[in-house]
Amino acid sequence: MQARIMGFLRLMRPANLPTAGADVLAGAAIAGAVSTQIPFSLNTDISDLLFLFFASIALYAGGVVLNDYFDADLDKIERPERAIPSGLVSKKEALIFGSAWLFLGVVLALLVNQTSAIIAIALSFCILLYDAIAKKAAFPGALTMGLCRGLNLLLGISILGELNHWPLAGIPVLYIFAITLISQGEVHGRNKRNLMFAGLIYVSVILIVLYVVNTQESLNGITTGALGIFALAILIPLYKAYRSVEPHHIKKAVIAGVLAIILLDVIFAATFGHFSYAFFVLLLLPISMGLGSLFKVT
Repeated sequence: MQARIMGFLRLMRPANLPTAGADVLAGAAIAGAVSTQIPFSLNTDISDLLFLFFASIALYAGGVVLNDYFDADLDKIERPERAIPSGLVSKKEALIFGSAWLFLGVVLALLVNQTSAIIAIALSFCILLYDAIAKKAAFPGALTMGLCRGLNLLLGISILGELNHWPLAGIPVLYIFAITLISQGEVHGRNKRNLMFAGLIYVSVILIVLYVVNTQESLNGITTGALGIFALAILIPLYKAYRSVEPHHIKKAVIAGVLAIILLDVIFAATFGHFSYAFFVLLLLPISMGLGSLFKVT
């Protein structure tokens, strides 16, 4: 029984879930739902923030579970240790489990407002599109995964029923596009062209974020330091992966990129909210890293 429970948990990629919730917290700050005073306060009901936080986590969990459902036959060859090919969880159980998480995510978003519900439904569609079809091709797969992350940030931005600063959702689209390109070499390696392209996108994302922070007149020691740490956290592992082009280093670059999503959200939170709120978002990073020591990120 314990082994089966672990199998279901492994399907959900627990270490990645806090990064999804961090997007919502950042989105809420972008939307203007967080005061810029000390200590920070919310300009909306905390229940709305919690509903969207857990809606995001539920949608992410459903997405990765269904990803393994659609990959079950391939995983028998490339990743036999995963929950489905190892026999811990059946394909039918994974299908029901993943679908239930997606449904829960939409319901939680509906409890906030209609705009949030529409975005949650659109996100569910993109998740299914990626899992079932888009990931089979490099560019469409990376783009669809990026769109999923952009919609996740929009889910947080929708907390007040409007979509203020919605173009900022393009930043996670680009960022996750890059990570997905990198991840396509996790098994066999030798994807130097993808790594180079991903590096260019990383640099573009860093410069765009710097521009956004500056235009919001929030360029200070905290945001500059956070942006510097974010840049080092993603570029150093990517450089090592580019030099070796080995699956081991590529996987490390992917993990670093995924965990650094929280740092990106911290920058958004500090820029549009307050550094005390940003620190609250940052607390999700050690949680994610701790879970990463127990469960695989990729």
